[in-house]
Amino acid sequence: MALFSVNNLSMSFGGPKLLDGISFQIEPGQRVCLVGRNGEGKSTLLRLLSGDLTPDSGDIARSVGLTVARLSQKVPEVLNGTVYEVVTQGLGEMGRRIADHHNALASGDPDRLSEAQSALSDLGGWTELSDVDAAISRLAINADARFEDLSGGLKRRALLARALVGNPDVLLLDEPTNHLDIDSIAWLEDFLLRHVRTLIFITHDRMFLRRIATRIIELDRGKLADWSCDYDTFLLRKEALLASEEKGWAEFDKKLAREEVWVRQGVKARRTRNEGRVRELKKLRDERASRRERSGNATIIVQNAERSGKLVVEAQGVSFSWGAAERPVFQNLDLSIIRGDKLGLIGPNGAGKTTLIQVLLGKLRPTTGTVRLGTNLEVAYFDQHREELDPNKSVRESVADGNDVVTIGDRSRHVMGYLKDFLFSPDRANSPVRVLSGGERNRLLLARLFTRPSNVLVMDEPTNDLDAETLELLEDRLMEYAGTLIVVSHDRAFLNNVVTSTLVFEGDGEVAEYVGGYDDWLRQRPAATDPAAGKAAGKAGGKPALVKQPEAQDGGAARQRKLSFKDQREKQSLQEELAAFPARIEQLETDIASASAQLADPELYKKAPLAVTAARNALIAMEAELEEAFARWEQAEARLRELDPAD
Repeated sequence: MALFSVNNLSMSFGGPKLLDGISFQIEPGQRVCLVGRNGEGKSTLLRLLSGDLTPDSGDIARSVGLTVARLSQKVPEVLNGTVYEVVTQGLGEMGRRIADHHNALASGDPDRLSEAQSALSDLGGWTELSDVDAAISRLAINADARFEDLSGGLKRRALLARALVGNPDVLLLDEPTNHLDIDSIAWLEDFLLRHVRTLIFITHDRMFLRRIATRIIELDRGKLADWSCDYDTFLLRKEALLASEEKGWAEFDKKLAREEVWVRQGVKARRTRNEGRVRELKKLRDERASRRERSGNATIIVQNAERSGKLVVEAQGVSFSWGAAERPVFQNLDLSIIRGDKLGLIGPNGAGKTTLIQVLLGKLRPTTGTVRLGTNLEVAYFDQHREELDPNKSVRESVADGNDVVTIGDRSRHVMGYLKDFLFSPDRANSPVRVLSGGERNRLLLARLFTRPSNVLVMDEPTNDLDAETLELLEDRLMEYAGTLIVVSHDRAFLNNVVTSTLVFEGDGEVAEYVGGYDDWLRQRPAATDPAAGKAAGKAGGKPALVKQPEAQDGGAARQRKLSFKDQREKQSLQEELAAFPARIEQLETDIASASAQLADPELYKKAPLAVTAARNALIAMEAELEEAFARWEQAEARLRELDPAD
């Protein structure tokens, strides 16, 4: 039975209909991604499904007793309490008991703790308590911080945790990966695959979409297209559909033009067939007038300043800390950035990526070491927090500082025409910045940034909220950029497509450089964890297949003799490592099951709070080790196939 049945649904906000008579059903077990350009109505559709909006016409039928949780792009303004209290709100009465238990545990009052444990045992809430703690820990938020004091990004994390632990029948997520670092995104992917049966989500993270979605619903000019395929197949079919549409429209326009020529020549006789032809022409005109053209692609031009010197930045033995007693943000960093390099920065939120950029650009003085800047540097900076945008200024004022023209290359352009390249209509260009959506703000910031010639381009999280087409165009322009690029991003596909080397924050102040993008980093780092790869199969009960040992045959020996001595040694080492994985993983899974049972035992919570904390930390560490094992297993197999593809 369908969980949602949407029939002839329409919705508009004064302009063209966002949703124009759409119909579809959502069945149990489906993971549906809503795709489409910014402003096509994806978030509106989620709000309609959750019941937060009422449609202009049509109806949405829900199965009896259906529970729905939604993560919105916007943070509610009237939400107070600690993070732990906000997260447990998704569990109703049990959530209040879990929050009481957390507060009693923190108070150290044994009587209060005993009472809270008894109440929680009556509801059977120990598993839910473990899920709450795991979500808060994995999303790296302080459970005891006041929600109202958090930044916008941390508030969204807390709300994401609340939606996840509520265990709804249907989970609605609007851009869930925004403000999450790569490790958190990987954990979220794994959580959704293991714990959430039915999911409807919006994302512009292509790697997240590829891994999670089993069905794609596209919104385009008010209409809905349903694609039961993976994302790459969708792209191919969509391209073919648009080509067919363009061909059909071209033939229609030719026919209309012929009829317009005929009618202007005059109707020679009042014959029935001529009057019918006039009526048919009126129908053609009406059909042409009602056609909703697909808005054009953004036009992005990155201006190049005069070339910088060959050396852009040289750092030797550089360390930085915010205070004498503070642990270094990074230490002993040696780095040379040469003209034309495209450098990506990877690391958890708060690791110090933006701080490192400020040190490399000379904005902050390093605690130790030296930074030498090259000559003739023209730096353009894309600000992650949108601090450069005045919310009270109009879009056109923000991009041109009140002028009517902007200079792009050697020519002047009217600001309205320039903004049209970034998909701003005249009405939107005269709107204040405060009413823009997240994607529109990002496009405005890009438009403002690219009015300035540069030979060093620094971009801090440029991909948030951009639709896939604008994102792909930005990637193309950055790959063509002749200057030097330094980019911070948690978009794994973006890093793979754009950067030529990566700086990775590896913990304890260590920063290491790797050649290539995100996937290249995963292949190169020794005994590394791939937080995104290999976990779905393992958690679902399947395991990567072991690579077969080479048979003692003449053909196999001949293949092996082609390897260098170093490669032969590496191959032997990999085979030994692979043979040890099944026992290692089986032991870890046994230990995790034991630790989970311990955390679900009410007797544990009668002990000192430190014992509970230690048990939780031990479980998290073992889960992380298991993820590392699966990731390393797949990496070892991939490397072994590279060394000897015929095996």
